[in-house]
Amino acid sequence: MKDPLGRLVTHDLRGTMPASPEGVALVIHGGGEKGYGPMPWWEGPVLRMWPFARAIERAAGDRLAVVRLKNRYHGWNGDEQTPLVDARWALERIRSRYAGLPLALIGHSMGGRVVTHLAGEPGVRAIAALAPWVEPGDPRPGRPGLDVLLMHGLLDRTTDPRRTQVLGEELRARGADVTWRPVEGEGHAMLRHAATWHREVADFVTTALLPRPEVTQLGS
Repeated sequence: MKDPLGRLVTHDLRGTMPASPEGVALVIHGGGEKGYGPMPWWEGPVLRMWPFARAIERAAGDRLAVVRLKNRYHGWNGDEQTPLVDARWALERIRSRYAGLPLALIGHSMGGRVVTHLAGEPGVRAIAALAPWVEPGDPRPGRPGLDVLLMHGLLDRTTDPRRTQVLGEELRARGADVTWRPVEGEGHAMLRHAATWHREVADFVTTALLPRPEVTQLGS
């Protein structure tokens, strides 16, 4: 596919694809309100999500497939919702390879908006929305059985942590199991306390997707 300037623009997936995982984590980067410029793998919003994928991989080993999505374009682009189209394409590819496995969706900023849209998709067990872009008219597909992690830096001036907190209340009212995690002293880029973000997301995803080993109680 080419943009109006004749440049090749594609969506793409990269990650670890073990033969027999127990679940799949799809990591989705951010962007902006508008923009049809191509989004290469080395662009800042894309690179920002690589440590999250690595943290999940380290925590889960080969028990999870961990896949990063690269969108075609930088922007949300109004009613076209181009990153949402790209994420649905990614889900189709994942389901064709790993049919029936539970899914966790992890997204930052615009990617956080994407994962809240897709929370009602078949197989989605958990979403982690990090400093998400929240709009009042967007869907709120909370339901029993859905695990939600909402993290937001309290110094964020790009997206609003107050809206994220309200989103959590709305999803919880619809039956979702919501964890609201404000991050003191953090802005939008998630860099000041990067290790905290990476660790908590990895813990959340592995807990949501992987069954815990049974504990055998010793008799007296």
